[in-house]
Amino acid sequence: CSDSSNGTSNGSDSKKLRVEDRVGDAPPSRVLHIRKLPNEVSEADVIALGLPFGKVTNILTLKGKNQAFLELSTEEAAITMVNYYSAVTPHVRNVPVFIQYSNHKELKTDNANQSGGTPTSGSSDGTLTSPSSPVLRIIIDNMFYPVTLDVLQQIFSKFGTVMKIITFTKNNQFQALLQYSDAASAQQAKVALDGQNIYNACCTLRIDYSKLVNLNVKYNNDKSRDYTRPELPSGDGQPAVDPSVAAAFSKDSNSLLGKIPGALSPLSAAAAAAAAAGRVALSGHSGSSGVLLVSNLNEEVSPSLGITIGVYGDVQRVKILYNKKDSALIQMADSNQAQLAMSHLNGQKMYSKIIRVTMSKHQTVQLPRDGLDDQGLTKDFTNSPLHRFKKPGSKNFQNIFPPSATLHLSNIPQDITEDDLRVLFTNSGGTVKAFKFFQDRKMALLQMSTIEEAIQCLIDLHNYNMGNNHHLRVSFSKSII
Repeated sequence: CSDSSNGTSNGSDSKKLRVEDRVGDAPPSRVLHIRKLPNEVSEADVIALGLPFGKVTNILTLKGKNQAFLELSTEEAAITMVNYYSAVTPHVRNVPVFIQYSNHKELKTDNANQSGGTPTSGSSDGTLTSPSSPVLRIIIDNMFYPVTLDVLQQIFSKFGTVMKIITFTKNNQFQALLQYSDAASAQQAKVALDGQNIYNACCTLRIDYSKLVNLNVKYNNDKSRDYTRPELPSGDGQPAVDPSVAAAFSKDSNSLLGKIPGALSPLSAAAAAAAAAGRVALSGHSGSSGVLLVSNLNEEVSPSLGITIGVYGDVQRVKILYNKKDSALIQMADSNQAQLAMSHLNGQKMYSKIIRVTMSKHQTVQLPRDGLDDQGLTKDFTNSPLHRFKKPGSKNFQNIFPPSATLHLSNIPQDITEDDLRVLFTNSGGTVKAFKFFQDRKMALLQMSTIEEAIQCLIDLHNYNMGNNHHLRVSFSKSII
């Protein structure tokens, strides 16, 4: 199952080849052939290349050949990905890689066999290791939301009887040891789940066999559990998560279950909010900063673009790059908020261009030195009245939604009518399709004709002075009028 018929897979003539030269070789396909991968590459690394462009539906890594095939859910997503990476060289673990369309139209994996979707080539991790242990070691990468012992138990129970789980933090990463009643269940779970994301675009499972064959659990609490011995004491282990977060999960978290392997669905807003609020000690960030790089911006954009980003966290500084005006660096209050903004805004349309949002290598955004005018390209929002998340436990944490055509308005003065608001929002350059006041008339829902129009209105009108120091609050809504 390799596209090496054109003689390039040996890598000897790579110097002559650039991605752009190769794209024409095969017609567009939702399966992409990725070459020149580094030796230590993991499936999750390859999946991460495709995630910003759409849902990744299958992957096959050819470890010995430093190649992989990645299948996206639509051809459009694959075309967008190839076009993007023809302008921006893709890197995996700091090594430049080559991406082209595959001759295959889909990746055939043998779902009939019991291993839960091992690629038929037999090159998947699960078929290489000889499993002798019923104990798995689980590391969670990109842990932007809390993952609890109960969540692990729910996911892993699909593959056999989970007897014991111990969770701990090592090297700043959340890890777990999980023991099945038999080694075959452990093998099935590893093959099906290794490299999968628990939530959309984050919390990636990395699974290996443990050298241990039996776990010794002393306490049943939020950090360790022996399901075969319910009588164990709870010890003095503090709960691993704030109970309010756990409650939010139990209501909301079936998103990650039921569909494994394959598509895992969007995050629970409550979990996202809890993480953004910093009420949960999150680990595994490997020192990532809270700075975003936003590119492919319309060059008319000003630092006010920070207002949109501010829906997902408190923006500290925005800097449009002097020699690359279609890009900006945005510093958030912390890396959780940056991650939230990235997952919701990457690929959205702003000022008629589809923007790309990624994490920046910069740790902070510098202000211009005193007396130096940088043409208004940098804006300091540190003490901005626009911040939504200063107060711990603020209601805004529960109202974090993806960009939507429907906007939620609040802090509306008593004498303002529906017509006043319709005129205000139409003047921002768009069509108001529907409007509905809440009972107390201090809040309303207002629907624009497109998400792009709604984003524009939010930039123009969030914190707009309606008179008598009434500043309108605008955010995205999950409701439809």
